[in-house]
Amino acid sequence: MLVLAFFFRPVPRPHVDTGYRMLMGTFARAVAVADDSNTARTAVAAAFMELYEVDKLMSDYRTDSEITAVNHSASESPVRVSESTFHVLTTALYFSRLTDGAFDVTVGPLVDLWRQAAEANSVPSDAELQQARSKVGYDKLMLDANEMTVRFADDGMRLDLGGIAKGYAIDKAIEAMKKSGALGGMVDIGGDIRCFGTPPEQKTNWLIGLQDPNKPHDWLGTTKPALVLRLTDAAIATSGDYRRFVLIDSQEYSHILDTKTGRGSRALSSVTIICKKAIDADALATAVSVLGPQKGLDLIEKIPETEAILISAGPQFSLNKTTGAGVYIK
Repeated sequence: MLVLAFFFRPVPRPHVDTGYRMLMGTFARAVAVADDSNTARTAVAAAFMELYEVDKLMSDYRTDSEITAVNHSASESPVRVSESTFHVLTTALYFSRLTDGAFDVTVGPLVDLWRQAAEANSVPSDAELQQARSKVGYDKLMLDANEMTVRFADDGMRLDLGGIAKGYAIDKAIEAMKKSGALGGMVDIGGDIRCFGTPPEQKTNWLIGLQDPNKPHDWLGTTKPALVLRLTDAAIATSGDYRRFVLIDSQEYSHILDTKTGRGSRALSSVTIICKKAIDADALATAVSVLGPQKGLDLIEKIPETEAILISAGPQFSLNKTTGAGVYIK
């Protein structure tokens, strides 16, 4: 029997790893496992086609994107958008209502204000924060499903899809990999990840490292992780102020903005959400960062098939998690 076990040991399936590429303002990577290398290459190529398409539609840095068109004209008249963009905005409104505005894609005016503050090296005044906040509010975002249009209720509103578009792009890329014949795959955009099926090199799970915010790090997260998570057919998103922040007069301010105060949320250093879809994980990671540890955990405990791992703000870092999160920790 030992001889038979040796001869019938599964042969490792080919996999293709694209390595990291710049996309959507951060690093993106795709891995595909297939019966043959050509299929794996086709799968990762299809994945990146979807990623580039979402970036083209939803990046506010591109002058030709749909979101730029919406931000420019939606206060004057309805702006027609694609099915993809409309789906993301509809999902964004759902999570805004679910989280009482802790997640809100109309946060754009506040994002702009803090970017300008960083350039001027001066913290925004209370009056400036109040002025920007007056232009923010998911209840002012009007979507017409029949016409597929977007309209702003007030002048000066601006969408920022930074907390949800990456997740949507990942989901679309995973769908493309499956359709291309991949047996397993993983897509990573800036630490937001979704994986499915067979992992490479005969592993039983996809292993994802969770960074320790209390240790030095680089953009690719190659430092020793705080935790290693075992995932199968799942998505994960992490939000935190330890990698991205606004620097003003040598002081770090969180880029995750609370629309109720106009300021960065600092209650948590790191929020990791695990669920089925990357778009959901992306939005919920931002929301919990704003809600804080207790309200955040209470929210996630109520959502089926969704778990959270929270690392509190320093200097005394502590880890909290939902009741079901332990099954993912290696």
